[in-house]
Amino acid sequence: MPTSSASTTDSAKSPSSGGGVQSLERAFDLLERMADAGGEVGLSELSASSGLPLPTIHRLMRTLVVCGYVRQQTNRRYALGPRLIRLGESASRLLGTWARPYLARLVEETGETANMALLDGDEIVYVAQVPSKHSMRMFTEVGRRVLPHSTGVGKALLAGFPAEEVRALLARTGMPAATEKTITTPEGFLAALDDVRRLGYAVDDNEQEIGVRCLAVSVPGSPTAAAISISGPAGRVTEAATEKIVPVLQQVAVELSEALASSGTTG
Repeated sequence: MPTSSASTTDSAKSPSSGGGVQSLERAFDLLERMADAGGEVGLSELSASSGLPLPTIHRLMRTLVVCGYVRQQTNRRYALGPRLIRLGESASRLLGTWARPYLARLVEETGETANMALLDGDEIVYVAQVPSKHSMRMFTEVGRRVLPHSTGVGKALLAGFPAEEVRALLARTGMPAATEKTITTPEGFLAALDDVRRLGYAVDDNEQEIGVRCLAVSVPGSPTAAAISISGPAGRVTEAATEKIVPVLQQVAVELSEALASSGTTG
């Protein structure tokens, strides 16, 4: 084995400054960089963005390919592999389980159905819901996928993205109208995102379904882009109700964020 490879292997097995295993930290960092780049990259791109030498990246990627977490394309670029799908689905379900007590509190304090959703690729996926106790209530199936432009959670999540990334996403998905009130132009949607940043919350006002209003906020510092929301009949989720509901949403989002952060630490 060449000296450089042996040296790299020894270094990869050594503990990192944070007490972890350096090779694992590097491998997960590369997976996240691949996800940020759209799921497919070349080794030179990974080297440039990570600062790691090409031999180190090649060795780590080869290991990830063998394990099925990365696959090599015919054009010699690398793409995220199918084994990650199962991990992601399991993690999403667990995230929804962690969120349920916080959503239940939202229902208790607002009276409306509470949801949690993630940005998965270019789509919104609902991972948890606690229904309202009202006989007339909103219901969104857990696992349902929708396009971001017609939802409050979509606006809450995309408000944190640069405008050029939002435009690129909208170009990929299109902006079909779910109702006559759905925003169907990039300019209109970007203006709505300006409102989200200014107000601190997002509104879906009959845009996904006529007669339904939704209020949403992002979960700050979430390990993956996440938002929580309440939804209910427009006759109950009025402007006056919004003033009372939004502070509760924001407080619960902060508490959920803190819970998710602490779940990743050990004593």
